[in-house]
Amino acid sequence: MTEVTIVGAGATGCTLALLLARYGIASTVIERRSSSLNHPAAHVINARSQEIWRRASPKLAAQIAALAPPTEEISIIRWSTDLRGTPLGEIDLLSDSEQVDRVQGHSPFLISHIGQHLLMPILWDALEREPLVDFRRGWSFQDVIVDGSQVTLHASGPQVTDTEIVSRYVIGADGANSRVRDTLGVQMRGPFLANMGSVFFHAELFGETSRPLLTWIYSPSFCGVLIAHANNDYVLMSPYLSKCQDIAANSRSYWARVLPEVIGPDVAFEIHSTGTWTMTSQTAENFAVDHVILAGDAAHRFPHTGGFGLNSGVQDAHNLAWKLAAVLEGRAPATLLATYECERRPVVERFAAQSVANHFRLDEAMQGIGLSNRSLSGVTAAFNHRVLDLIPAPIMRHVTDGLMRLATNRTSALLGNDARARYRRATIRNRVPAQLEHFASTGMEFGYAYSGPLVRSETTPQPVDGAGVVHYRPTTWPGARLPHTWLADDGDIVSSHDVLDLRDFTLFTNSPRSWQEIIPADIPVTVVGLDAAVAPDPCTVLDLFEVGSDGAVLVRPDGHVAWRTTASALSGAAELIDVVTSFGITRATHRAAR
Repeated sequence: MTEVTIVGAGATGCTLALLLARYGIASTVIERRSSSLNHPAAHVINARSQEIWRRASPKLAAQIAALAPPTEEISIIRWSTDLRGTPLGEIDLLSDSEQVDRVQGHSPFLISHIGQHLLMPILWDALEREPLVDFRRGWSFQDVIVDGSQVTLHASGPQVTDTEIVSRYVIGADGANSRVRDTLGVQMRGPFLANMGSVFFHAELFGETSRPLLTWIYSPSFCGVLIAHANNDYVLMSPYLSKCQDIAANSRSYWARVLPEVIGPDVAFEIHSTGTWTMTSQTAENFAVDHVILAGDAAHRFPHTGGFGLNSGVQDAHNLAWKLAAVLEGRAPATLLATYECERRPVVERFAAQSVANHFRLDEAMQGIGLSNRSLSGVTAAFNHRVLDLIPAPIMRHVTDGLMRLATNRTSALLGNDARARYRRATIRNRVPAQLEHFASTGMEFGYAYSGPLVRSETTPQPVDGAGVVHYRPTTWPGARLPHTWLADDGDIVSSHDVLDLRDFTLFTNSPRSWQEIIPADIPVTVVGLDAAVAPDPCTVLDLFEVGSDGAVLVRPDGHVAWRTTASALSGAAELIDVVTSFGITRATHRAAR
């Protein structure tokens, strides 16, 4: 019997399997695809995700980071009526040099632009190389039966019609259309926002001019967004109303016709793939039923506006891995896993709210002109009504195509050189800077915090700038991510995140000897001295950790602060012991050699 079966080898499932392997815990991963998806979905990779992958494997994190283009090549966000014309407005994410310097000090990594079609082969290769992962490609989930503390999963694979996989836990990480979730009868709650069609293609665009990362296009013939990928590949997306429209029903021929209108009739292109998806903001009613747990898109779906989807799934895996390990190794009761939903739900709901706000805030830049996301949401909901399926497809296509043309034709008000058109373009240019939260969300990337039984809360509220959107101030407020600083460790210079114990809580203090002497041997706490910090001014490190020269910060294996005190070891040890004991996690009697 395997310990954990993971359904789905997306970023969430791969991350969880690789993190569990660090603990010596075997897992079986089944994936319905035989090869990784070539059509890019996510492309924003947060620094926090890269920190988590480094916990799984420094080599893996380095491979992923190597895919990222230089920051200066992905800093421009543009609004345009024509890719070849003068932009309506743009944001340069590197224009605030002071903010750039601050962001670079928050982590060993930077937020990166890496297409999921490039990321997934690296994660799959890591699964294939890991001896503790049984990676089964081309296997489909059928159903799951829970019998006490044992879960039996039925799956079919190449030349195998029905196989039983018995494990202690099953993780449903099988995406937005999760079959595991459907089998459990768990409903998703939240609105549908739009139907989206996309094409992944290669073309030589922009010539010698700077290549924007994103270009929002508003023209009478087309409204959508162009996303630049590596090697002169691009994704172009646009909304639609009905599955009868060519963008959904005859997607390849649709894009072969539309691409020349958007990128220019004389530009050669090669279509790699096309696809459709539904933009929603939905969260599962429950993240777990007995020993079956949902993670990633199976538990929560966001609009693409913000780049939180893939990254939140990696965070789910991080939150789950150390808790599963503690339970499976007998260091904690099974009830520890109940804290997964308790901690993750408020975080993903906040991400969802920000994504939806970003989606509708785009209307403010183009107010009164072109296709409104808010009106699109309402019309999309109306056309999703089942009674409309009775209307013949040609009629439905004619009606929906006409409605989309009416909306996009309004952008003709931006064209020409008359006074009204110039005024409208200038108005949009002045509105564009207000869209910054959509593209620069460092405060949410690092500032999400947990609350619940595994965090000893304080009476003081979480710092506002630690929980902001654009700006982030590192803090050791309980529940927050441990601040990054550089430490000397056996002759190496490493991040504070690199010295976290996999199983024990880690206590950071400027007085390590006094705390080590007073903590009993059976309390699962490893002490790390801040006196090993590499900084020109030691006071800056003490300010960063916010507990003075004698206090201490207790950090969980997933890098989130559990408790802190400004008291000395003599005064604070009793509270530390009480806090750790209350968590119900004991010290391991033996450890797998990893």
